[in-house]
Amino acid sequence: MSAESRFLTLLRLLANDPGAQGLQDDVAVLQVGGVRLVLTSDTMVEGVHYLPTDPPADIGWKLAAVNLSDLAAKGARPVGCLLNYALSGDDSWDAAFLEGLGEALSRYAMPLLGGDTVQMPAGSPRSYSLTAIGEASGPVPVRAGAQAGDRLYLTGPVGDAGAGLDLLRSNPGASGPLVDAYRRPKPRLVEGALLCPDVHAMMDVSDGLLIDAARMAEASGLAVTIDHIPLSSALELARGASTALQIAAAQAGDDYELLFALPPTLKPPVRAIPVGRFSTGSGLSLVIDGAAMPLPPSLGWEHG
Repeated sequence: MSAESRFLTLLRLLANDPGAQGLQDDVAVLQVGGVRLVLTSDTMVEGVHYLPTDPPADIGWKLAAVNLSDLAAKGARPVGCLLNYALSGDDSWDAAFLEGLGEALSRYAMPLLGGDTVQMPAGSPRSYSLTAIGEASGPVPVRAGAQAGDRLYLTGPVGDAGAGLDLLRSNPGASGPLVDAYRRPKPRLVEGALLCPDVHAMMDVSDGLLIDAARMAEASGLAVTIDHIPLSSALELARGASTALQIAAAQAGDDYELLFALPPTLKPPVRAIPVGRFSTGSGLSLVIDGAAMPLPPSLGWEHG
């Protein structure tokens, strides 16, 4: 069990309001009068969630985007957000961060409502948190709702962001579509809203296809088989399409595509790629080109 899992076990003792959903999902759902609010919060820490050499405007964009992606996975419309910001001591850096953040907030119509600022000790890693608030007008899909026989889909390919991160680690001046996928993810808000009436379960892929599919299956009390790992043309052009690359792409995080379970009788109302299926039982299985594959030692990103 990871350090994060141990901590969440203790934290669930405090999170006993029904809106917390037992901390089994990426959001809380709170009924306020006739309105259902969807709340989520994400933190980004220098050297953990982004490279120190990443442009501050891209970090600001990404902080908004990862929160918006959680709202997208619940079909929620953004209504506002709160920012907790650790001042860097560099006014121009802070201004560039806010420029990128503002671009994302404007693009996805999520107004900033408030928050907090702190001054960190000199030399401390930069750290930022955003809490996003959305409104649900229809069903709010959970990750625990998949049913045996459901087909598993993705709204897009995986691995681009992980490859972009690898490029930047070796060359901080790298650019191109893979770097863009890592630095400026695009939350699937439109797709999420269209999908939520029909899906049995939905979440975004933030930690990797394999680990997130396994989490959905475990939450639903089912087994899941991944039988296709979709790669983008940009990734195939850069690295080919070997079995090793497909597995690496399925382990990589930061894709922020929507992963959803749909009854086999339904077709997705959005462009989507079938990647697996659920069945009775438990655990994760991986099949590539019709052949069963051993699972890698690490399925994806975990905190500690």
